Amino acid sequence: MAVRVVIDVAPMEAPPASTRAGVLGAVGLALLRSRKAMFGVAMLAFFSLVAVLAPVIAPYDPHALQFDPILGPSAQHLLGTTSFGQDIFSQLVWSTRQSLVLAIVAGLVATLISVIVGVSAAYLGGLWDHVLNLFTDVFLVIPTLPLMIVVAAYAGSGGVAVLIAVIVLTGWSYGARQLRSQALSLRNREFLEAARVRGERRPYIIVFEVLPNMTSLIVAIFLGAALYAVLAAAGLQFIGLGDPNDLSWGTMLYWAQANGALLAGSPIWVLAPGICIALLGAAFALLNYAFDELSNPALRPVRRKKA
Repeated sequence: MAVRVVIDVAPMEAPPASTRAGVLGAVGLALLRSRKAMFGVAMLAFFSLVAVLAPVIAPYDPHALQFDPILGPSAQHLLGTTSFGQDIFSQLVWSTRQSLVLAIVAGLVATLISVIVGVSAAYLGGLWDHVLNLFTDVFLVIPTLPLMIVVAAYAGSGGVAVLIAVIVLTGWSYGARQLRSQALSLRNREFLEAARVRGERRPYIIVFEVLPNMTSLIVAIFLGAALYAVLAAAGLQFIGLGDPNDLSWGTMLYWAQANGALLAGSPIWVLAPGICIALLGAAFALLNYAFDELSNPALRPVRRKKA
């Protein structure tokens, strides 16, 4: 007589919303306790506010040639005027918009390509891994600065779109290599095996199982790519490979150098955009360090308790 055994397996339930909210709350609390993160957020929020309120903050039209050239700082012109009679402070405020857009957009696109290439290569394996890994290695070994100069010069003065394309082309490979290494360590974990047993498709496993476990690394890669974009865009525009008619901190440095601002007695024309580039880069760098400490306990500073 055959005996039939019926095993009732309850479906796996998704973690409750309260658990997810608790994790997000813990991450937010950890960031609030980090001085690096707070300084980075404060500076990034300041530049974002300036970019949004540029028409209100800037006292004059940044392109207007209506003042005497090379005026010193005064109540009417906080940072003086250029050799063309333009107000430097107004140019600095309006230039915040393009510089911030370049950093964020180029960082997002470079990170997206890094995620697609790196995670796909690690999870798919086999021929896909060899081809995508070879593609990544090619861009890693090519000298970045000469490639940027050649591509930007060949494309001509295409403005923001060309700069973003050049920065993304030269800045995605390092993040892809990091994500591939991390995804390789997750490929044979139990929760991924369980997803395969359930019959989940590969795109579902990558998007809903693998990527959520790599969130901190993806955020850190975006912040690093944004920092790279700030410096690369300013460097390309400074050597004249951007559109000189655009308003950005890099083009301000280009015109200041082309017109001999230091020799003309207007060092603030050079220092103001240079300081802004350094502060925006520092904001992304501090946030990057904070997320590194959050994801890696070994990097967290040791705080001694008071007796």
